[in-house]
Amino acid sequence: MKFLLLILTVTLLLAQVTPAMKCWSKLGSCRTKCEENELFYVLCRDETMCCVDPKYVPEKKGKSSNASGRLA
Repeated sequence: MKFLLLILTVTLLLAQVTPAMKCWSKLGSCRTKCEENELFYVLCRDETMCCVDPKYVPEKKGKSSNASGRLA
C-alpha cells in the first residue's frame, strides 16, 4: 500500500513540474488540444498544436495568389 502511495505521489509531482513546450517565439504552448481562448496556427516539433492567443496571430493582408486554397 505504501508503495502504491509513493508511486501516485511521484506521478502527480512529475505532472505538476513538467513544463509545457513553448512555441511561436515563446508566445504559445504546444498542446494536443487548444483552450477556448486560443488558436491553432502552426505545428510544434513533436507534431502537437501550437496554441496561441489570437492577438499574436498575424492577419492576412490582401489576396494571395492561391485564392482557391489548393496546392497547385
